[in-house]
Amino acid sequence: MRAERGRFITFEGVDGAGKSTQIEVIDEVLRTRGIEVVRTREPGGSPTAEKIRRILLSDPMSPKCELLMMFAARQENLDKTVRPALAAGKWVLCDRFTDASYAYQAFGRGMPFKEIRLLENFVHPDLKPDLTVLFDIPTEVAARRLQGEPDRFEREKKEFHDRVRKGYLKLAEMESDRFLVVDATRPAEDISKELRKIFLSWN
Repeated sequence: MRAERGRFITFEGVDGAGKSTQIEVIDEVLRTRGIEVVRTREPGGSPTAEKIRRILLSDPMSPKCELLMMFAARQENLDKTVRPALAAGKWVLCDRFTDASYAYQAFGRGMPFKEIRLLENFVHPDLKPDLTVLFDIPTEVAARRLQGEPDRFEREKKEFHDRVRKGYLKLAEMESDRFLVVDATRPAEDISKELRKIFLSWN
C-alpha cells in the first residue's frame, strides 16, 4: 500500500527571529506523536545545495544571480530531500522556502514578483507548504539576538531587513489560511508552549 503523503511545514522570519529553537520544539512534539520527521533548510538541505548555500552566504553577486542560485539550491533540496520524504509519508520541517525568495529577493532586493513566480512555477508548480509558521519580530530586536560572524544577508542595512519583514507580513496577509503568524518578541518558553499545544493535534 502506498504511504499517505506527508506534511510539508515551512518556517520563515528575518534573521534572529528564533526559528531554529522552535523548530526543535515542533520536531520533538511530532516525534512524540509517532510521526517520522525530516528536517531541512534553505538554501541547503542536500550536499549540492549546501555548497550553493556557502556561496550565497559569502560571495558578492547581483540580485538576479542570487535569485537563480536560490532556486537552483531549492531544486536540489526538493529532489534529494523534500519530495522523497513526503512520498514516504514523512513530515518535512523546512527552515525557509519560496516565501523567503519573495521576502528577500522581491521585497528586499526589488526583484519583480513575476520573475519569482515564474521560477516557482518552473521548480515546484505542484507543491506548496501545508503550513507556514512565520516568526514576526522587529528587525532591531532580531539583530540583537544574532551571534557569531554575520553572513552576507545579516550584514545588510536595517532598511533592507525592514523591507523583508514587511514583505513577510504582506505574504501572510495574502495567504492567511496557510500562515501561522507568531509574535516572536515573547519569551521563547511562551512561544514553545503555544506551538506544542498547536502541533500536538495539528494534522
